[in-house]
Amino acid sequence: MKLRFFLTAFILGCFVTGAHAQITLSGKVINAKTGKPVQDVNIRLLQTNIGTATDAGGEFILKNVPQGQYTMRASAVNFTSQEQSVSSSREGMVIRLEEAPLDLNQIVVTGTGTHHRMKDTPVPVEVISGKELKNAGITNFRDAVTMLAPSFSFSSTPMANYTTMSGLGNNHLLILVDGQKMAGNVSGATDISRINMNNVKRIEILKGAASSLYGSDALGGVINIITDQTKNNINISSLTRYAQHNQFEEAVNADFNTKKFGSFTSYNRRQADGWQLNPEAVTIKNGTPGEPKPTVRQASEQFFSNIFNQKFIYNPTKTLSFYANGSYYNKATQRPSSEIDDTGYDYDVLNKSYNFGFGAKYLLGNKNYLSLDLYNDNFETDNQYIADTKSDKKGDKELNQKQHYYSANLRGVFKIGQYNKLSAGTEFVDENLLNPDASLTTKKSVYTLAAYAQDELKILKKLQAVVGVRYVYNEKFGSRATPKASLMYTWGPVNFRASYASGFRTPTLKELYYIKEKGSTMSLGNPDLEPEKSNYYSLNVEYVNPYFTMGVTGYINRVKDLIDLQSLKDPETVIPDYDDKYTYKMYWNVANAEVKGMDVNLRSYLGAGFLIGGGYSYTHATDTDTKQPLLRSIRHSGNVNANWNHTWGRYDLNVNLAGHIQSNRYEDSQEAAPGHSLWNFTVRNTFNNLGRFIIEPTVGIENLFNYKDDRYYGYYYGTTSPGRVFFISVLIKFSK
Repeated sequence: MKLRFFLTAFILGCFVTGAHAQITLSGKVINAKTGKPVQDVNIRLLQTNIGTATDAGGEFILKNVPQGQYTMRASAVNFTSQEQSVSSSREGMVIRLEEAPLDLNQIVVTGTGTHHRMKDTPVPVEVISGKELKNAGITNFRDAVTMLAPSFSFSSTPMANYTTMSGLGNNHLLILVDGQKMAGNVSGATDISRINMNNVKRIEILKGAASSLYGSDALGGVINIITDQTKNNINISSLTRYAQHNQFEEAVNADFNTKKFGSFTSYNRRQADGWQLNPEAVTIKNGTPGEPKPTVRQASEQFFSNIFNQKFIYNPTKTLSFYANGSYYNKATQRPSSEIDDTGYDYDVLNKSYNFGFGAKYLLGNKNYLSLDLYNDNFETDNQYIADTKSDKKGDKELNQKQHYYSANLRGVFKIGQYNKLSAGTEFVDENLLNPDASLTTKKSVYTLAAYAQDELKILKKLQAVVGVRYVYNEKFGSRATPKASLMYTWGPVNFRASYASGFRTPTLKELYYIKEKGSTMSLGNPDLEPEKSNYYSLNVEYVNPYFTMGVTGYINRVKDLIDLQSLKDPETVIPDYDDKYTYKMYWNVANAEVKGMDVNLRSYLGAGFLIGGGYSYTHATDTDTKQPLLRSIRHSGNVNANWNHTWGRYDLNVNLAGHIQSNRYEDSQEAAPGHSLWNFTVRNTFNNLGRFIIEPTVGIENLFNYKDDRYYGYYYGTTSPGRVFFISVLIKFSK
């Protein structure tokens, strides 16, 4: 009886103690200059999973916070972040944020894998913010990086968009969404139409080799798309956009947050008619075009696509969090049929993918954590026949390719004393490919094991260093170590950075085993390929103040054993079953390459709501053996972005002009794609006087000066823009 009484008293005592060991933090965030409330300010207790966002009145509340000592941070776009210590309940807090026209406190993670303010990161990272995307009226990835970053270019065909950054293309660029690789490709190019840009918080761009952090495919750079996860209790938005050529888009987001649980849902629908740039086509052989002939083929094909994303988060305690996410995507092109015109197609192309991931993060004290991420991405391409052929009937569907990517990543970050932050982990990756269209009728697969470590050192008050290494074992190509080192010295408003990184890319399964017959051309994989290797060196100088920033980066990237698909000069000596009716191509380690260049970026706030920015990129990318430019490389490119914003009460007007300029793009076996410039003009109106609702009607013009590359179909176009295009969109947002 006494024991039962004691246990009851003990349990009640624990309950009462726990009930009292809670604190509440509430208050309001205002603009220090105007005194007006600031909406959508992130209020977060650092080193915990606890956070919220201010409502339309600038108010916030954090309830049932376990008692303890915390650092509370208030951060918002265009304001200087503010931190303060809290250890007990506080109500009626007033936080005054100072305006910062240039967001110097933008957080980035891609350069080191850990969180840094952009101005303080030892590895230079270029950032395109969600606000810049919104101001420019941009809703697709291609326009985002070409209009707002200087060193990107795209070589487009009706099937795919080939991305080039600083002289290197698709196979050398790793595209991530929230740190997870976008696997799967179309015609050798990552399918960027899978990216839903309507919930993007920022795009982080890391140039140069990054294999020590991200493994294979990061030999030329990393593009990390960070999605937004609002802290509002309820956040619902709908964006409807229409442009000429029946370009229609509908994007819906629905986010819900409680103290421990969050749900983030998005849906994106896109569709457009196709268009021709020239009604005649030519066939180009050995750089010489044939006679023009009429064609129904289009530079941009009619399509529709759907993207659905879902993410759940669960924070059972202030130190433990879980997430689960997934997405589904499908895209169908609708092409002219060969039954109607013999220059048409026998089949439409259907792409679809689904991925899902699970993860957990456990905070160890205030400075350390462990994380586990499991991820699976699946991509499939099918041919839907729209005409009868010798082997297929109209209406048949045939698998073209199926790709799978699996990864598991266990990682720890540990703050050791005041001067060291150690990151270490291990990763397992498995990839497989089934490609009946290229004679891969049985699945090919390869796995990779990796261990990596990185130390961030604060040597002196103004001197930081990052050193790291990744050790990789690939099932087919054995072991390889890829080190990196970066150094940053701060002298007042000036940062000096120096970096070295080693790159390593194993051949893809397609490059190893591909066998494709197309007309009179036979393309072959090569199982004897060697991995590509690179050494990347860069120097960066950056000047930073609240109203003007400028950065200059010079770099050299030396690549060995570059892989490319090239025609065979003496195929009968290489091909066992040689047949002279074919022109043979094969993947080879064809060259060593050197990419030298310089990037310049600047932003300036001129006052009275005027902000200008831009960049210039010089790239000299050559085959060191032949001295020829690398395929799809561009010598000069740049961008300009001018913005004016003014607020009258609860009405906000934003006017934006964005331009992209580039020189000729080198294309093999035919004349270069011509240089050009594209300019977009956007006017956005924001009405904030509707309670918890915000309405934003936007009008704009894409390709303001009506440039069109109207050469014959069959050339690699400089741009597939149909010319000047007018668009209108309406965003409706509700938050609570």
